Amino acid sequence: MRAVPEPAGPGQESVWDYPRPAIALPADRHVRIEHRGVVVADTHRPVRTLETSHPPSWYIPPDDIAAELLQRSDRRSFCEWKGEAIYWHLHVGGEVLRDVAWSYPRPTPDFEVLRDHLAFYAGPFDRCTVDGEIARPQPGGFYGGWITSQLAGPFKGVPGSIGW
Repeated sequence: MRAVPEPAGPGQESVWDYPRPAIALPADRHVRIEHRGVVVADTHRPVRTLETSHPPSWYIPPDDIAAELLQRSDRRSFCEWKGEAIYWHLHVGGEVLRDVAWSYPRPTPDFEVLRDHLAFYAGPFDRCTVDGEIARPQPGGFYGGWITSQLAGPFKGVPGSIGW
């Protein structure tokens, strides 16, 4: 399947205009995660990663995360651009959300801005917002992007997008 970029409307960004390889940029946005009435993370100084065909993943500084809710996981993965990622479980309200966040303790030089910041999958949480708008998870269950109305797709992760 060949991707056909949707036209970007007023105030939108097309994920097809994002670069490849990926980049990480500080953003002036309000990113918040809530679950079971608990604020998991709340920041006005996130870093977002941008990559062709992907909605942004939002990386949150450690000081803006309820660290007492986190437990390090044994899971690891490798990104050809960012380096080795470690994963985190979240404990809230008697519930354990497994491997719902990841971070790069030793990122590659081009992604040093991500050091020790955590990114979270949007799907497992009750509410993930960007500037007050509820974000939807990137499709497919593997990628960690957050979709808002400010983005035009289609987004990698939909059926048939493996070769994008």
